[in-house]
Amino acid sequence: MTPKQRMQQAMALKAPDRVPLMCQLAVGHYFLYSGLKPLDIWFSSGAFAEALLKLGQRYRFDGILINLPGRDPDFERFIQKVEQGDGEQLIRWKNGDYTAIPDDDNPHYYGADGSRYFPTFDELDPETLFYVEPWDLTDVTYPFTWGFESEPRPFDDFFPDYHFAPIEQVVAKVGDSMSVHAEVFSPWSQFLELLNYENALMAILDDPGKAKACLERLTQGTIDLALKQIAHGADAVLISSAFAGAGLISKKHYEEFVAPYEKAVVDKVRERCETPVYTHTCGSIGDRLDLMVGTGTNGIDTLDPPPLGTVDLKEAKQFLRGKTFIKGNIDPVNTLLYGNADEISKDAEWRLQVGKPDGGYILSTACSVAPSTPPQNIELLSEIVERFGTYPD
Repeated sequence: MTPKQRMQQAMALKAPDRVPLMCQLAVGHYFLYSGLKPLDIWFSSGAFAEALLKLGQRYRFDGILINLPGRDPDFERFIQKVEQGDGEQLIRWKNGDYTAIPDDDNPHYYGADGSRYFPTFDELDPETLFYVEPWDLTDVTYPFTWGFESEPRPFDDFFPDYHFAPIEQVVAKVGDSMSVHAEVFSPWSQFLELLNYENALMAILDDPGKAKACLERLTQGTIDLALKQIAHGADAVLISSAFAGAGLISKKHYEEFVAPYEKAVVDKVRERCETPVYTHTCGSIGDRLDLMVGTGTNGIDTLDPPPLGTVDLKEAKQFLRGKTFIKGNIDPVNTLLYGNADEISKDAEWRLQVGKPDGGYILSTACSVAPSTPPQNIELLSEIVERFGTYPD
């Protein structure tokens, strides 16, 4: 069975030949261990695709998540100069702004004075919203423009062709040897990124009607992007809804401001094709698994265990069995980053013992593998899944 087939079986709630392995790596991990320069990985679609393939193959993953958009291939025309700082590079742009690129973490774009721009909630006109890409070449703009473009693109041609370059390049190189997953930000995540988190949380209290109008518009762009990613070869689409756990919003607010819009995305994709759509939400989600299942999602990703979150894998497996596939639950910090080989082996074996029965389980860290996680710790997971993850058992 190929890795792609193995992932397909698990996402279809079936038992493949063995439990698939697929972890999401932090961007900083690619910076540190792919052998490519951080500037190239962040700003070049080709370098990012190469980094994905290098580490996906090194760690013997069955699937790869493409979690950055493609880049304008002519981005260098906007650069004034590149400076080397202490543990980071600074890209000085011709417009006076700059981007700080740490050696081991996500880059950030700043104005010339070191500030970041966020529109106010009062400024927003829901009809001008379609999709907000937090990891674009520059910071979030409003109305949203790509990179250094001066005008918003029309909604019927919103995503530049280069946006899909990493998907195309990875799919072309892996064929059936890996399952290729793309990522969209949930309408809720986009709303948070657009206004900045505190302002967005206040907005749903101050004017819930307008907030919902914004979310409805962002849902349309999310659907459009997901369908286009599938058309470019993605085998599955992950809805990144990281900041929707109990640490940020209540279950009631989740039901009101998150679930309906994610359900609309899942419903529309399912209406058009059979490609799996699954949901990534970090932290404390043990109290809202029922609402997540209610969106129709094919799978739930992370399932952070205590102390990072509130999900007990035994309880989750019992509740989610036959409803959604499960991906995750290994503590990426206390187990994979700081644990020794014996601790990692014991932990992963236990996750397999609990998650494996009847299929529908993908072994993974709960959230992203931390940047400085020793590669040998990640490599150990493939050995464990080969020994203890086979079916039937």
